[in-house]
Amino acid sequence: MIGILTLGLRLAVLPAEPVPHPAVHDEFAYLLQADTFAHGRLTNPTPKMWEHFETFHVIFQPTYCSKYFPAQGLFLALGQVVFGHPYWGVWLSSGLMCAAITWMLQGWFSPGWALIGGLIATLRFGVFGYWADSYWGGNVAAIGGALVLGAMPRIKSASRVWDSILMGIGLALLANSRPWEGLVLSISVVVILIVWMTGPNSPSFQVLLRRIVLPLGAILALCVAWLGYYNQATTGDPLRTPYQVYVQTYRAMPYLVWQHVPKEPQYRHPIFRKLEIGVEGEQYRSLRSPAGHLEKISSALIFFLGPALLLPFAGLLSVAPHKLRWRELSPDSRMLIAILIVSWVGAELSVVYSPHYSAPITALIIALVLLAMRRLRRQSRSGILLARAIVMICVVVFALRALAGPLHISASEFHTYGLNRFAMNSTGKDLRTSTEAELNAIPGEHLVIVRYSLEHDVRLEWVYNEADIDHARIIWARDMSAIENQRLLTYYEGRQIWLLQADATPPHLLPYRNESARSNSLLTSAGTTEAQ
Repeated sequence: MIGILTLGLRLAVLPAEPVPHPAVHDEFAYLLQADTFAHGRLTNPTPKMWEHFETFHVIFQPTYCSKYFPAQGLFLALGQVVFGHPYWGVWLSSGLMCAAITWMLQGWFSPGWALIGGLIATLRFGVFGYWADSYWGGNVAAIGGALVLGAMPRIKSASRVWDSILMGIGLALLANSRPWEGLVLSISVVVILIVWMTGPNSPSFQVLLRRIVLPLGAILALCVAWLGYYNQATTGDPLRTPYQVYVQTYRAMPYLVWQHVPKEPQYRHPIFRKLEIGVEGEQYRSLRSPAGHLEKISSALIFFLGPALLLPFAGLLSVAPHKLRWRELSPDSRMLIAILIVSWVGAELSVVYSPHYSAPITALIIALVLLAMRRLRRQSRSGILLARAIVMICVVVFALRALAGPLHISASEFHTYGLNRFAMNSTGKDLRTSTEAELNAIPGEHLVIVRYSLEHDVRLEWVYNEADIDHARIIWARDMSAIENQRLLTYYEGRQIWLLQADATPPHLLPYRNESARSNSLLTSAGTTEAQ
């Protein structure tokens, strides 16, 4: 019911929140991955003239593909193949996420409390916010985490094969979406299960082997085989991921705190250095500072809880702070809090952070909110009123967001539903979308050479292409030297050639005729010099 409700609500608000256009570098990389999968391939051959097509989060050697792990791309490809657009993969994953979170909560709470948690997930994450309204990811990892955390109490209480299989599927989704954060969560759960399996209350060895170890091991073996096969297809090495290739080719800053700053790569395009050394370097230095750690915590609190879901914790502190001591908590509460602490330590070991990095513990966070609400209800009559008010606040805020247009409320007011993540990219998103629509209205095939100024904002990128570049109706290419540009024009002879001056106000899309003549002159001059 929760899954269907989430899907139905998202369809109902389409007039107010239409199918999104991609805005962030990562989204285009995921869409490339989806387009590749939708065409029945795991990767693509390196295109001719690939230096013109280099872009962020995409590798071109030894093959042309997204750097990301494949789970998000598979959902987007499902939407593209079955429903005609990748967004419907996001839509489907939103419904599955809220259903999986509700199922997880049913393993820890009574059906009524689990239903309330599922409704909170729908109102908070399933319809609005950047997980539901972008291609950036979050839902798939949250599904994986919910399956793992929901299977754990069921395995301990009933030891059914089906629950072990579901845990294996959850672990596989984590490995294929957020491997670092998923690994940290998985280690916590595995340690808890090992302690239980070796304790006095566990079933016999034969039952553990037949119902838990073998089914779970079989799923994990299939997952490892799949990832090895995927790595072999994309990088030529079953133990080397596309992510590693990208990091070694382009990344100038480490991802984990114990890693050293690598030697600066050699970049063909200044914009890569501007991003990796400038923007990413500043973020790296910022997030390693005490203020950076506070920024991580605040961004996670704002996104996952916001003012409304912080209320039960504030209420407990004001009503019964003396009953919040560790020994006063129930064993389930202590277990969930311990998993949260370990998972957050894993997040702190990464020097970059966005809320979808913590997607694997989404169900865990909602479970802790429910624990606080339930405890609050038991303390006093005012606690009962506050617990009810929290749910109503979520409903009212959701309704205001859905009716923001008719009520003339700016969507940017609802920071807690998405951190306004795309505000910095909205201008570039609209400009690229309108330019693409303009080109699609012109008959024939097009090649757009994108030229940036020295002051270009690296967050506003234009050069993204489909999986099959040679047969795409619109090809976006980076401006290089006049000679290199002319070679590109010669290879794509027959297309309409455009020059996009991306940093003009507004961006100028002009025929490339004058540039072509200058290139021919330079190419002839270069050829004469070489002959001499």
